[in-house]
Amino acid sequence: MTVETNETCRLIASNKVEGTAVYNHEGEKLGAIYNFMVDKRSGQVEYAVLQFGGFLGIGSDYYPLPWQVLTYHESEGGYVIDLDKETLNEAPRYAANAEPDFDETYGRQVHQFYGLTYPY
Repeated sequence: MTVETNETCRLIASNKVEGTAVYNHEGEKLGAIYNFMVDKRSGQVEYAVLQFGGFLGIGSDYYPLPWQVLTYHESEGGYVIDLDKETLNEAPRYAANAEPDFDETYGRQVHQFYGLTYPY
């Protein structure tokens, strides 16, 4: 058995996460992972940023999802989150030209929306 050079059974390379589809539990595609935000000091992934809306990336909004709300499903070939499009429209987001300061205040706002405590 050969192991891919950019992943193991437990780990996956960042370039394989970017572009991975995100679905809700009904199988509806919500968007794709644009990138993820890593804490400089701990090395832990704090957010996966979901790209949603627009056309071919134009006019898309970006939604930071706390990493722990995502579950990878091999059967879907992507991540699944317990969220529908209506709720996603209410979630914290930003435009491509307006990236927020990913500071503690913003982190608390994002985590609170998903019913999580910051820091986790």
